[in-house]
Amino acid sequence: MHLVHTSTGPAPAPSAGVTAAAPVDALWRLPATEAATGLKKSTIYAMVKRGEFPAPVQVSARCVAWRSSAVAAWLASRQTKAVGTSSASTQGAA
Repeated sequence: MHLVHTSTGPAPAPSAGVTAAAPVDALWRLPATEAATGLKKSTIYAMVKRGEFPAPVQVSARCVAWRSSAVAAWLASRQTKAVGTSSASTQGAA
């Protein structure tokens, strides 16, 4: 069996910081989740229990990870709340 090359030019370069083989939604283990959020293990698990942080995905019997998109969405929601809170307090002081 022969493969046919149909491209007429070089492959487009990937976006900055993204490799061609990067998954769309990476799974982050605890250290990466801690680094991205600034939270520690006990706080993350307490927030998961209260429904305030995305639940991890069970990868294997003894391994969990967080979807990078879920953590990014949580971070974005926290930034939106912080912006809304700071502008409300600024308006109240005037």
